[in-house]
Amino acid sequence: MRGNHVVGILFSNVHDEKVQELTEKRTIASVPFGGRYRLIDFPLSNMVNSGINKVGVITNSNYQSLMDHLGSGKAWDLSRKREGLFLLPPFDNKGNVHNSRVESLYAIRQFLQASPAELVLLSDCDVICNINYGDLVNFHMSRNADLTVVYQSGMIPAKMSDPTVYSIEADGQVKDLLINPKVDGACNYGLNMYLIRRDLLLQLIEDCVSRNMYSFKRDFLQRNMFQYRYFGYEFTGYSRAICSPLEYYQANMDLMNPEIRAQLFNPQRPIYTKVRDDMPARYGIGSSVSNSLIADGCVIEGEVDNCVLFRGVKVGKGAKLSNCVIMQDTDIGANSKLDYVIVDKDVVIQDDRSLMGFESYPVFISKGSVV
Repeated sequence: MRGNHVVGILFSNVHDEKVQELTEKRTIASVPFGGRYRLIDFPLSNMVNSGINKVGVITNSNYQSLMDHLGSGKAWDLSRKREGLFLLPPFDNKGNVHNSRVESLYAIRQFLQASPAELVLLSDCDVICNINYGDLVNFHMSRNADLTVVYQSGMIPAKMSDPTVYSIEADGQVKDLLINPKVDGACNYGLNMYLIRRDLLLQLIEDCVSRNMYSFKRDFLQRNMFQYRYFGYEFTGYSRAICSPLEYYQANMDLMNPEIRAQLFNPQRPIYTKVRDDMPARYGIGSSVSNSLIADGCVIEGEVDNCVLFRGVKVGKGAKLSNCVIMQDTDIGANSKLDYVIVDKDVVIQDDRSLMGFESYPVFISKGSVV
């Protein structure tokens, strides 16, 4: 796939409200995941691995953490004199803040008009997967499609926001499109990834705004589906939509499965992230670690079982952690006991504390807290 054939657009704030505990001080795109990554690393790396060398990230609010993580885009080989990574501000040319996908795309229309790319790949940042967009582009071109949606067959995630369900013909053409329907059993639900001709995208966005229609799914997709050639591309690999704190917790726990790790972290399509040089994890005398992911910089002197520990986490003597997600630079005091707990960054758990949640309702400790 030619690198200049497609321009990528990422929506960094879409669905922030679904995980308010994690997005109080950051965008959904910059939510930490898997010990060393952020959610945006997955769609951004997928684009880079597929030869897309121009990517715009649309911001809206709380994007300081996102800017710090992305920097110039060097970690993704997007720090370039031409093309590369673009952080697109949350304002139009009149200073108004945009709040929907349609408004966001209308606000960046000059960015899209200036691009020589024939196609635009739109994606949210809250779906974790490793997808080859080159196959998607080839599918789109072979069908002479106007728009191609990426979907997966299975049960719709319980908390997924306004899921889109597609009826797909044998040749892949979309026969019908339903938004947030009541469906029992498996179906073809969208992953909020869309490949569309650039000229058609600009035309439809202008049309929506001129009619005061700002719903991307209802006014942009559904209203136009019988006028243009819509096709569906099925993604058959592992994916997880982060649409609730429980889904976030379960996605981290999924990494304990070697088969899922192999799909997500395919060496042929690596997931890139910001580099933080740190010492290797250090295990004290008498410490015990089993079935866990431990990032570099951790110091463990207690017991850790079935946990994901991010960079720089310290576990004191006598502390017992099980079924937990502990984010960066958190300090767990001596003799503390944590079970089914999600701990955000820079938290201090003092000595002799006991916190317990449940598999279906993990306890959440917000960023910078002292317990």
